[in-house]
Amino acid sequence: MKYINQEPLLTEFMLGDVHLNNRIVMASMTRGRSDNPELAPTKLHAKYYAQRASAGLILTESVWVSERAIGSINLPGIYSKTQIEGWKGVTDAVHENGGKIFMQIVHSGAVSHPDFFNGALPLGPSSINPQEKCYTPSGFKDTLTPRAYTIPEIKLTIEEFKRAAVNAKEAGFDGIELHAQLFTLIPQFLSEATNQRTDQYGGSIENRSRLLFEILDALLEVFNSTQLAIKFTPAAFNHGIIRPDVNTIPTYNYLLKKLNDYKLGYIQLVRPSVELTNTPIAVLQDDFFGYFRNIYTGNIMANMGFDWNSGNAILRDNKADLVSFARPFIANPDLVRRFAEGITLAEASHETFYTGGEKGYADYPSATNIIPV
Repeated sequence: MKYINQEPLLTEFMLGDVHLNNRIVMASMTRGRSDNPELAPTKLHAKYYAQRASAGLILTESVWVSERAIGSINLPGIYSKTQIEGWKGVTDAVHENGGKIFMQIVHSGAVSHPDFFNGALPLGPSSINPQEKCYTPSGFKDTLTPRAYTIPEIKLTIEEFKRAAVNAKEAGFDGIELHAQLFTLIPQFLSEATNQRTDQYGGSIENRSRLLFEILDALLEVFNSTQLAIKFTPAAFNHGIIRPDVNTIPTYNYLLKKLNDYKLGYIQLVRPSVELTNTPIAVLQDDFFGYFRNIYTGNIMANMGFDWNSGNAILRDNKADLVSFARPFIANPDLVRRFAEGITLAEASHETFYTGGEKGYADYPSATNIIPV
């Protein structure tokens, strides 16, 4: 749907060969609705995502690339036939409603628990406890010291990411977003706190970044470069030991400069939610997106706490090309229309974010017959 209102968020955008009707992106959000033994999306997922198809681009919740990637309950996977068929229902529903959708793929690495693996330890870059918590079938539990990846196991994991991309393509997705944020597998390899390897995957920034680029190269065998994207959180102060340090700025400088050669669809950057003064990344305090815009020459998607006015402002200032919105899309399946017509946004119920079932998921109404404010 085209709107007369031509504020930047409502303008069309070409993501390589993928045409977006607007620059309003539905961000990835864990919703915990794959509460079935197969960890497969259902007709309820298809309904939920189709309701939000007016977004320029939909990003799915995080999706496990393999059984070995699991680190939380009720999140879907993309490694079985049942899951592929479930996702086909989702992509068909989104496309029938005029939308575009990327799958966000993820591996939890060491931030998991033996409860998911019949008592076996999860794998991490090194045998170092990331000191996080994970949501297991019997509740939240502390992470343990993982077993360190062997080289063959790293290569197998890369193949699992590639297989996930093959499956996502079969399921009809328009592209892939690689989850490289917070405390998941890729940040575990990037961080010296959890990666103290002495082989080609540890030590220098180049070595600690190697897994990311080898996964990316594998994904490029499946999707075109502009159908691929990466999500980063350079300023994520996690509860555990994977936090910004003196190597964070040099690491992201290296990553983004090298990614310039990949011509990806976009990189998504999550801005900080805390004050950065007196931290190792204080240089990012005053102009977070501007700093990375000066390094990265491709498309940037901005995330974290944006609204109609601030989203338009960052696009107008040319510090981002797309803006992703999370919570506003929960209670407002017609968020694009509400933005365009100045309709008051509904408030989401936090109590139903992860509870399973339709309530608080696919039962929020569109703004039918509501008078604009």
